[in-house]
Amino acid sequence: MYDWANSAYNLVITSTIFPAYYDAITSTKNAVGEITSHKILFLGKEFESASLYNYAIAFAYLVIAAISPILSSIADYKGNKKSFMKFFCYLGGIACCVLYWFRIETLTLGIVCAILAAIGYCGSLVFYNSYLPEIASDKDQDNVSAKGFAYGYIGSVLLQVICLLFVLKPGWFGISDSSFPARLSFLLVGLWWIGFAQITFARLPASRAGIAGAGSVLVNGFRELKKVWQQAGRLPVLKRFLFAFFFYSMGVQTVMLAATLYGSQVLHLETSSLIICILIIQIVAIAGAYLMAKLSDHFGNFQVLAFVVTLWCGICVAAYFVTTAWQFYVIAGIVGLVMGGIQSLSRSTYSRIMPETHDTASFFSFYDVTEKVAIVIGMFSFALVQELTGNMRYSIIALMAFFIVGLIILLLTIRKQKQLQTITTA
Repeated sequence: MYDWANSAYNLVITSTIFPAYYDAITSTKNAVGEITSHKILFLGKEFESASLYNYAIAFAYLVIAAISPILSSIADYKGNKKSFMKFFCYLGGIACCVLYWFRIETLTLGIVCAILAAIGYCGSLVFYNSYLPEIASDKDQDNVSAKGFAYGYIGSVLLQVICLLFVLKPGWFGISDSSFPARLSFLLVGLWWIGFAQITFARLPASRAGIAGAGSVLVNGFRELKKVWQQAGRLPVLKRFLFAFFFYSMGVQTVMLAATLYGSQVLHLETSSLIICILIIQIVAIAGAYLMAKLSDHFGNFQVLAFVVTLWCGICVAAYFVTTAWQFYVIAGIVGLVMGGIQSLSRSTYSRIMPETHDTASFFSFYDVTEKVAIVIGMFSFALVQELTGNMRYSIIALMAFFIVGLIILLLTIRKQKQLQTITTA
Protein backbone atom coordinates (compact mmCIF):
# COMPACT_ATOMS: atom_id res chain seq x y z
CA MET A 1 0.00 0.00 0.00
CA TYR A 2 2.96 2.35 0.34
CA ASP A 3 3.69 1.71 -3.33
CA TRP A 4 0.03 2.62 -3.94
CA ALA A 5 0.53 5.84 -1.95
CA ASN A 6 3.84 7.17 -3.26
CA SER A 7 3.67 6.00 -6.88
CA ALA A 8 1.25 8.86 -7.55
CA TYR A 9 4.27 11.13 -7.12
CA ASN A 10 6.27 9.02 -9.54
CA LEU A 11 3.59 9.19 -12.22
CA VAL A 12 2.05 12.65 -11.88
CA ILE A 13 5.08 14.65 -10.68
CA THR A 14 7.98 12.75 -12.21
CA SER A 15 6.53 11.44 -15.45
CA THR A 16 3.47 13.30 -16.72
CA ILE A 17 1.69 16.43 -15.53
CA PHE A 18 4.56 18.22 -13.77
CA PRO A 19 7.09 17.89 -16.66
CA ALA A 20 4.38 18.91 -19.17
CA TYR A 21 3.35 21.90 -17.02
CA TYR A 22 7.00 22.83 -16.43
CA ASP A 23 7.72 22.71 -20.16
CA ALA A 24 4.64 24.81 -20.93
CA ILE A 25 5.45 27.63 -18.51
CA THR A 26 9.19 27.72 -19.33
CA SER A 27 8.77 27.85 -23.12
CA THR A 28 8.98 31.15 -25.00
CA LYS A 29 6.36 31.54 -27.76
CA ASN A 30 5.94 33.98 -30.61
CA ALA A 31 2.80 35.93 -31.52
CA VAL A 32 1.15 32.94 -33.24
CA GLY A 33 1.84 30.57 -30.36
CA GLU A 34 4.87 28.75 -31.83
CA ILE A 35 7.64 27.80 -29.38
CA THR A 36 10.80 29.74 -30.18
CA SER A 37 13.00 28.95 -27.18
CA HIS A 38 13.35 26.78 -24.08
CA LYS A 39 15.92 29.11 -22.48
CA ILE A 40 15.24 30.30 -18.92
CA LEU A 41 17.08 32.23 -16.24
CA PHE A 42 17.67 30.57 -12.88
CA LEU A 43 19.80 32.17 -10.15
CA GLY A 44 21.26 34.54 -12.72
CA LYS A 45 22.36 31.84 -15.19
CA GLU A 46 20.73 30.84 -18.46
CA PHE A 47 19.75 27.18 -18.90
CA GLU A 48 17.89 24.99 -21.34
CA SER A 49 14.71 24.33 -19.35
CA ALA A 50 15.01 20.53 -19.68
CA SER A 51 18.64 20.64 -18.56
CA LEU A 52 17.78 22.73 -15.49
CA TYR A 53 15.09 20.21 -14.54
CA ASN A 54 17.50 17.29 -14.99
CA TYR A 55 20.22 19.06 -12.99
CA ALA A 56 17.74 19.73 -10.17
CA ILE A 57 16.64 16.09 -9.97
CA ALA A 58 20.28 14.96 -10.11
CA PHE A 59 21.01 17.25 -7.16
CA ALA A 60 18.11 15.76 -5.19
CA TYR A 61 19.43 12.24 -5.72
CA LEU A 62 22.92 13.35 -4.75
CA VAL A 63 21.57 14.67 -1.44
CA ILE A 64 19.74 11.44 -0.64
CA ALA A 65 22.79 9.37 -1.61
CA ALA A 66 24.82 11.39 0.89
CA ILE A 67 22.42 11.22 3.84
CA SER A 68 20.84 7.76 3.52
CA PRO A 69 23.85 5.91 5.05
CA ILE A 70 23.52 8.05 8.17
CA LEU A 71 19.77 7.52 8.36
CA SER A 72 19.94 3.77 7.82
CA SER A 73 22.60 3.49 10.52
CA ILE A 74 20.29 5.15 13.02
CA ALA A 75 17.40 2.97 11.90
CA ASP A 76 19.36 -0.27 12.16
CA TYR A 77 20.73 0.46 15.61
CA LYS A 78 17.60 1.97 17.13
CA GLY A 79 14.96 -0.01 15.23
CA ASN A 80 13.06 3.16 14.24
CA LYS A 81 13.15 2.96 10.46
CA LYS A 82 9.38 3.46 10.38
CA SER A 83 9.83 6.91 11.95
CA PHE A 84 12.30 7.92 9.24
CA MET A 85 10.03 6.49 6.58
CA LYS A 86 7.24 8.71 7.94
CA PHE A 87 9.47 11.81 7.98
CA PHE A 88 10.45 11.48 4.34
CA CYS A 89 6.91 10.59 3.32
CA TYR A 90 5.60 13.80 4.91
CA LEU A 91 8.48 15.87 3.47
CA GLY A 92 7.70 14.66 -0.05
CA GLY A 93 3.93 14.91 0.35
CA ILE A 94 4.03 18.47 1.71
CA ALA A 95 6.46 19.55 -1.04
CA CYS A 96 3.98 18.27 -3.64
CA CYS A 97 1.18 20.22 -1.96
CA VAL A 98 3.26 23.43 -2.03
CA LEU A 99 3.75 22.98 -5.79
CA TYR A 100 0.15 24.23 -6.02
CA TRP A 101 1.70 27.72 -5.89
CA PHE A 102 4.25 27.02 -8.66
CA ARG A 103 4.11 29.46 -11.58
CA ILE A 104 6.80 30.94 -13.84
CA GLU A 105 6.99 33.90 -11.42
CA THR A 106 7.81 31.45 -8.63
CA LEU A 107 10.29 29.32 -10.59
CA THR A 108 12.69 29.03 -7.64
CA LEU A 109 9.88 27.77 -5.40
CA GLY A 110 8.96 25.17 -8.02
CA ILE A 111 12.52 23.89 -8.44
CA VAL A 112 13.11 23.74 -4.67
CA CYS A 113 9.85 21.85 -4.07
CA ALA A 114 10.64 19.46 -6.92
CA ILE A 115 13.98 18.74 -5.23
CA LEU A 116 12.38 18.25 -1.80
CA ALA A 117 9.67 15.99 -3.21
CA ALA A 118 12.31 13.81 -4.88
CA ILE A 119 14.30 13.65 -1.62
CA GLY A 120 11.15 12.67 0.27
CA TYR A 121 10.27 9.98 -2.25
CA CYS A 122 13.76 8.44 -2.38
CA GLY A 123 14.42 8.83 1.34
CA SER A 124 11.31 6.93 2.34
CA LEU A 125 12.12 4.13 -0.11
CA VAL A 126 15.43 3.43 1.66
CA PHE A 127 13.48 2.27 4.69
CA TYR A 128 10.51 0.84 2.80
CA ASN A 129 12.72 -1.46 0.70
CA SER A 130 14.63 -2.65 3.76
CA TYR A 131 11.41 -4.12 5.18
CA LEU A 132 11.18 -6.71 2.38
CA PRO A 133 13.36 -9.43 3.97
CA GLU A 134 11.68 -8.80 7.34
CA ILE A 135 8.10 -9.33 6.17
CA ALA A 136 8.50 -11.92 3.35
CA SER A 137 10.22 -15.31 3.24
CA ASP A 138 12.94 -15.90 0.65
CA LYS A 139 10.64 -17.82 -1.71
CA ASP A 140 7.95 -15.11 -1.57
CA GLN A 141 10.15 -12.05 -2.13
CA ASP A 142 9.92 -11.97 -5.95
CA ASN A 143 6.11 -12.10 -5.80
CA VAL A 144 5.81 -9.63 -2.90
CA SER A 145 8.12 -7.19 -4.67
CA ALA A 146 6.14 -7.55 -7.89
CA LYS A 147 2.85 -7.08 -6.02
CA GLY A 148 4.18 -3.85 -4.50
CA PHE A 149 5.05 -2.44 -7.91
CA ALA A 150 1.71 -3.59 -9.31
CA TYR A 151 -0.20 -1.88 -6.49
CA GLY A 152 1.86 1.22 -7.18
CA TYR A 153 0.96 1.27 -10.84
CA ILE A 154 -2.75 0.69 -10.14
CA GLY A 155 -2.94 3.38 -7.45
CA SER A 156 -1.03 5.93 -9.48
CA VAL A 157 -3.19 5.30 -12.55
CA LEU A 158 -6.36 5.87 -10.53
CA LEU A 159 -5.16 9.27 -9.33
CA GLN A 160 -3.80 10.08 -12.78
CA VAL A 161 -7.25 9.50 -14.30
CA ILE A 162 -8.78 11.87 -11.73
CA CYS A 163 -6.15 14.50 -12.52
CA LEU A 164 -6.65 14.01 -16.27
CA LEU A 165 -10.30 14.96 -15.94
CA PHE A 166 -9.24 18.35 -14.58
CA VAL A 167 -6.40 18.83 -17.08
CA LEU A 168 -8.19 17.72 -20.25
CA LYS A 169 -11.75 18.79 -19.41
CA PRO A 170 -11.46 21.91 -17.22
CA GLY A 171 -14.73 23.25 -18.62
CA TRP A 172 -16.65 20.44 -16.93
CA PHE A 173 -15.66 21.95 -13.58
CA GLY A 174 -15.98 25.60 -14.51
CA ILE A 175 -12.20 26.12 -14.47
CA SER A 176 -10.99 29.11 -16.49
CA ASP A 177 -7.39 29.43 -15.18
CA SER A 178 -5.31 27.24 -17.52
CA SER A 179 -2.67 26.60 -14.84
CA PHE A 180 -5.14 25.55 -12.14
CA PRO A 181 -5.75 21.90 -13.21
CA ALA A 182 -2.03 21.05 -13.16
CA ARG A 183 -1.45 22.83 -9.84
CA LEU A 184 -4.49 21.11 -8.34
CA SER A 185 -3.01 17.79 -9.47
CA PHE A 186 0.17 18.50 -7.49
CA LEU A 187 -1.92 19.20 -4.39
CA LEU A 188 -3.89 15.97 -4.85
CA VAL A 189 -0.68 13.95 -5.17
CA GLY A 190 0.56 15.21 -1.81
CA LEU A 191 -2.74 14.44 -0.09
CA TRP A 192 -2.98 11.00 -1.74
CA TRP A 193 0.60 10.13 -0.77
CA ILE A 194 0.24 11.14 2.88
CA GLY A 195 -3.30 9.78 3.20
CA PHE A 196 -2.79 6.24 1.88
CA ALA A 197 0.57 5.96 3.63
CA GLN A 198 -1.36 5.86 6.90
CA ILE A 199 -2.45 2.30 6.01
CA THR A 200 1.20 1.30 5.75
CA PHE A 201 2.23 3.05 8.94
CA ALA A 202 -0.64 1.41 10.85
CA ARG A 203 0.18 -2.13 9.67
CA LEU A 204 3.97 -2.32 9.28
CA PRO A 205 5.63 -4.04 12.26
CA ALA A 206 8.21 -2.27 14.35
CA SER A 207 11.62 -2.88 12.79
CA ARG A 208 14.26 -4.91 14.58
CA ALA A 209 16.81 -2.94 16.57
CA GLY A 210 20.49 -3.74 16.22
CA ILE A 211 23.44 -3.39 18.55
CA ALA A 212 24.53 0.18 19.09
CA GLY A 213 27.85 0.98 17.47
CA ALA A 214 30.70 3.06 18.82
CA GLY A 215 31.11 6.62 17.63
CA SER A 216 28.68 9.12 16.19
CA VAL A 217 25.89 8.23 13.80
CA LEU A 218 27.73 10.19 11.11
CA VAL A 219 30.68 7.81 11.40
CA ASN A 220 28.54 4.72 11.92
CA GLY A 221 26.52 5.28 8.76
CA PHE A 222 29.51 5.28 6.45
CA ARG A 223 31.18 2.57 8.49
CA GLU A 224 28.13 0.43 7.81
CA LEU A 225 28.45 1.09 4.07
CA LYS A 226 32.10 0.06 4.24
CA LYS A 227 31.12 -3.10 6.12
CA VAL A 228 28.47 -3.94 3.53
CA TRP A 229 31.00 -3.41 0.73
CA GLN A 230 33.53 -5.64 2.50
CA GLN A 231 30.90 -8.36 2.88
CA ALA A 232 29.96 -7.95 -0.78
CA GLY A 233 33.63 -8.38 -1.65
CA ARG A 234 33.49 -11.87 -0.14
CA LEU A 235 30.35 -12.65 -2.17
CA PRO A 236 31.42 -12.43 -5.83
CA VAL A 237 27.92 -12.85 -7.26
CA LEU A 238 26.53 -10.04 -5.09
CA LYS A 239 29.46 -7.78 -5.91
CA ARG A 240 29.11 -8.27 -9.65
CA PHE A 241 25.34 -7.76 -9.48
CA LEU A 242 25.80 -4.43 -7.69
CA PHE A 243 28.18 -3.22 -10.43
CA ALA A 244 25.72 -4.30 -13.13
CA PHE A 245 22.82 -2.69 -11.26
CA PHE A 246 24.83 0.54 -10.93
CA PHE A 247 25.35 0.87 -14.67
CA TYR A 248 21.97 -0.18 -16.01
CA SER A 249 20.22 1.99 -13.37
CA MET A 250 21.92 5.04 -14.92
CA GLY A 251 19.90 4.34 -18.03
CA VAL A 252 16.62 3.02 -16.63
CA GLN A 253 15.95 5.80 -14.17
CA THR A 254 17.06 8.58 -16.53
CA VAL A 255 14.78 7.33 -19.32
CA MET A 256 11.85 7.32 -16.89
CA LEU A 257 12.62 10.82 -15.62
CA ALA A 258 13.34 12.41 -19.01
CA ALA A 259 10.79 10.69 -21.27
CA THR A 260 8.08 13.36 -21.11
CA LEU A 261 10.41 16.27 -21.86
CA TYR A 262 11.92 14.23 -24.72
CA GLY A 263 8.47 13.73 -26.22
CA SER A 264 7.48 17.36 -25.87
CA GLN A 265 10.71 19.13 -26.86
CA VAL A 266 12.13 16.72 -29.47
CA LEU A 267 8.97 15.27 -31.04
CA HIS A 268 6.67 18.22 -30.18
CA LEU A 269 3.86 15.94 -29.00
CA GLU A 270 0.73 17.43 -27.49
CA THR A 271 0.55 17.45 -23.69
CA SER A 272 -2.65 15.40 -23.65
CA SER A 273 -1.11 12.75 -25.92
CA LEU A 274 1.98 12.52 -23.73
CA ILE A 275 -0.01 12.13 -20.53
CA ILE A 276 -2.22 9.41 -21.99
CA CYS A 277 0.88 7.66 -23.37
CA ILE A 278 2.61 7.64 -19.98
CA LEU A 279 -0.64 6.42 -18.42
CA ILE A 280 -0.66 3.45 -20.79
CA ILE A 281 2.96 2.73 -19.83
CA GLN A 282 1.90 2.41 -16.18
CA ILE A 283 -0.85 -0.07 -17.05
CA VAL A 284 1.49 -2.16 -19.20
CA ALA A 285 4.09 -2.05 -16.40
CA ILE A 286 1.71 -3.94 -14.09
CA ALA A 287 1.81 -6.90 -16.48
CA GLY A 288 5.57 -6.42 -16.89
CA ALA A 289 6.27 -6.73 -13.16
CA TYR A 290 4.33 -10.01 -12.89
CA LEU A 291 5.69 -11.35 -16.18
CA MET A 292 9.32 -10.89 -15.14
CA ALA A 293 8.61 -12.53 -11.76
CA LYS A 294 7.14 -15.56 -13.58
CA LEU A 295 9.99 -15.72 -16.09
CA SER A 296 12.54 -15.59 -13.28
CA ASP A 297 10.98 -18.73 -11.77
CA HIS A 298 11.69 -20.61 -15.00
CA PHE A 299 14.92 -19.07 -16.30
CA GLY A 300 16.59 -17.49 -13.25
CA ASN A 301 16.75 -13.88 -12.05
CA PHE A 302 20.05 -12.93 -13.68
CA GLN A 303 19.13 -14.44 -17.04
CA VAL A 304 15.87 -12.50 -17.16
CA LEU A 305 17.61 -9.28 -16.08
CA ALA A 306 20.18 -9.73 -18.89
CA PHE A 307 17.35 -10.18 -21.39
CA VAL A 308 15.56 -7.06 -20.13
CA VAL A 309 18.73 -4.93 -20.26
CA THR A 310 19.24 -6.11 -23.85
CA LEU A 311 15.74 -4.81 -24.62
CA TRP A 312 16.68 -1.47 -23.05
CA CYS A 313 19.64 -1.21 -25.43
CA GLY A 314 17.24 -1.69 -28.33
CA ILE A 315 14.89 0.93 -26.88
CA CYS A 316 17.70 3.51 -26.87
CA VAL A 317 18.53 2.83 -30.51
CA ALA A 318 14.86 3.09 -31.50
CA ALA A 319 14.37 6.29 -29.46
CA TYR A 320 17.28 7.96 -31.25
CA PHE A 321 15.67 7.38 -34.65
CA VAL A 322 12.02 7.97 -33.71
CA THR A 323 10.36 10.81 -35.61
CA THR A 324 6.60 10.26 -35.39
CA ALA A 325 4.05 10.07 -32.60
CA TRP A 326 3.03 6.47 -33.29
CA GLN A 327 6.69 5.34 -33.20
CA PHE A 328 7.03 7.02 -29.81
CA TYR A 329 3.90 5.22 -28.56
CA VAL A 330 5.22 1.82 -29.66
CA ILE A 331 8.52 2.42 -27.88
CA ALA A 332 6.64 3.68 -24.83
CA GLY A 333 4.65 0.44 -24.70
CA ILE A 334 7.85 -1.62 -24.71
CA VAL A 335 9.32 0.66 -22.01
CA GLY A 336 6.25 -0.01 -19.86
CA LEU A 337 6.68 -3.76 -20.22
CA VAL A 338 10.32 -3.75 -19.11
CA MET A 339 10.16 -0.81 -16.66
CA GLY A 340 8.18 -2.53 -13.92
CA GLY A 341 9.97 -5.82 -14.49
CA ILE A 342 13.51 -4.52 -14.12
CA GLN A 343 12.73 -2.50 -10.99
CA SER A 344 10.83 -5.26 -9.24
CA LEU A 345 13.26 -8.03 -10.20
CA SER A 346 16.34 -5.96 -9.28
CA ARG A 347 14.99 -5.32 -5.78
CA SER A 348 13.98 -8.94 -5.12
CA THR A 349 17.22 -10.31 -6.63
CA TYR A 350 19.29 -8.18 -4.28
CA SER A 351 17.15 -9.19 -1.32
CA ARG A 352 17.64 -12.88 -2.14
CA ILE A 353 21.40 -12.87 -2.70
CA MET A 354 22.43 -10.61 0.18
CA PRO A 355 23.65 -12.46 3.32
CA GLU A 356 21.31 -13.12 6.22
CA THR A 357 21.60 -10.14 8.55
CA HIS A 358 19.76 -7.97 11.07
CA ASP A 359 21.21 -4.85 9.40
CA THR A 360 18.73 -4.90 6.53
CA ALA A 361 18.47 -1.10 6.39
CA SER A 362 22.25 -0.83 5.93
CA PHE A 363 22.23 -3.34 3.10
CA PHE A 364 19.32 -1.66 1.40
CA SER A 365 20.90 1.73 2.03
CA PHE A 366 23.90 0.48 0.06
CA TYR A 367 21.52 -0.66 -2.69
CA ASP A 368 19.73 2.70 -2.68
CA VAL A 369 22.95 4.71 -2.59
CA THR A 370 24.17 2.68 -5.58
CA GLU A 371 20.95 3.49 -7.45
CA LYS A 372 20.90 7.17 -6.47
CA VAL A 373 24.52 7.79 -7.46
CA ALA A 374 23.73 6.05 -10.75
CA ILE A 375 20.77 8.40 -11.26
CA VAL A 376 22.95 11.44 -10.50
CA ILE A 377 25.46 10.37 -13.16
CA GLY A 378 22.71 9.42 -15.62
CA MET A 379 20.71 12.64 -15.24
CA PHE A 380 23.81 14.84 -15.20
CA SER A 381 25.17 13.11 -18.32
CA PHE A 382 21.82 13.46 -20.08
CA ALA A 383 21.62 17.19 -19.24
CA LEU A 384 25.29 17.87 -20.05
CA VAL A 385 25.16 16.15 -23.46
CA GLN A 386 22.07 18.20 -24.33
CA GLU A 387 23.75 21.42 -23.18
CA LEU A 388 26.88 20.67 -25.24
CA THR A 389 25.18 19.44 -28.41
CA GLY A 390 21.80 21.18 -28.28
CA ASN A 391 20.20 17.86 -29.25
CA MET A 392 18.51 15.54 -26.76
CA ARG A 393 18.85 12.61 -29.17
CA TYR A 394 22.58 12.42 -28.45
CA SER A 395 21.73 12.16 -24.75
CA ILE A 396 19.83 8.95 -25.50
CA ILE A 397 22.90 7.41 -27.16
CA ALA A 398 24.97 8.33 -24.10
CA LEU A 399 22.52 6.33 -21.97
CA MET A 400 22.89 3.31 -24.26
CA ALA A 401 26.56 3.04 -23.27
CA PHE A 402 25.52 2.57 -19.64
CA PHE A 403 23.14 -0.25 -20.58
CA ILE A 404 25.83 -2.03 -22.59
CA VAL A 405 28.28 -1.95 -19.67
CA GLY A 406 25.56 -3.20 -17.31
CA LEU A 407 24.72 -6.06 -19.68
CA ILE A 408 28.35 -7.17 -19.94
CA ILE A 409 28.70 -7.26 -16.14
CA LEU A 410 25.40 -9.17 -15.81
CA LEU A 411 26.73 -11.81 -18.20
CA LEU A 412 29.90 -12.05 -16.09
CA THR A 413 27.67 -12.43 -13.00
CA ILE A 414 25.81 -15.34 -14.61
CA ARG A 415 29.13 -17.03 -15.47
CA LYS A 416 30.42 -16.61 -11.90
CA GLN A 417 27.16 -17.97 -10.47
CA LYS A 418 27.42 -21.07 -12.66
CA GLN A 419 31.06 -21.58 -11.62
CA LEU A 420 30.13 -21.43 -7.94
CA GLN A 421 27.20 -23.81 -8.46
CA THR A 422 29.53 -26.28 -10.19
CA ILE A 423 31.99 -26.11 -7.30
CA THR A 424 29.22 -26.56 -4.74
CA THR A 425 27.80 -29.57 -6.61
CA ALA A 426 31.24 -31.15 -6.88
